[in-house]
Amino acid sequence: MPIMPDTWIKKMSQETGMIEPFVENQVKTDKANGNKLISYGLTSYGYDARVSEEFKVFTNIDSAIVDPKNFVESSFVDRPGTVCTIPPNSFALARTIEYFRIPRDVLVICVGKSTYARCGIIVNVTPLEPEWEGHVTLEFSNTTPLPARIYANEGACQFLFLKGDSVCQTSYADRAGKYMGQKGVTLPKM
Repeated sequence: MPIMPDTWIKKMSQETGMIEPFVENQVKTDKANGNKLISYGLTSYGYDARVSEEFKVFTNIDSAIVDPKNFVESSFVDRPGTVCTIPPNSFALARTIEYFRIPRDVLVICVGKSTYARCGIIVNVTPLEPEWEGHVTLEFSNTTPLPARIYANEGACQFLFLKGDSVCQTSYADRAGKYMGQKGVTLPKM
């Protein structure tokens, strides 16, 4: 199962809309004002996606139990904006700006950006399965005892594309997966 290079990612994004919008170069500076950014765009063997301005910050004012089978939406507070502050030892959900369409013979895994990891901020994303499509919901965990910032419209994580030796028998689309075509931040579903 080889990892796919920048040339393949670019070709698939331009020809099939695998990543939209697609940024074919690594962006590190805001052209408008010269400020440094957490990088995003095409890399040698991956794609650094951006986080949108849509955030849901976890709160537990009602001392509820976090139950993935019976998740309470009021456990989150919407915090749209260009910067999101995550409370100490808490987390926030967000989404990518990019919309992904995964080919049937590809599995995509995600790893965090080193800039965030070195600040104690962990990004978690489950694999993007063959023929899944949508905005990717991102989970940012603040593992520190201090508030932590996430910057919208900048790099959040890197996606790596692994091509199978053959096409899978059953794809995410075939199974009619519950997170297919998600737009916006998507909370747990049963």
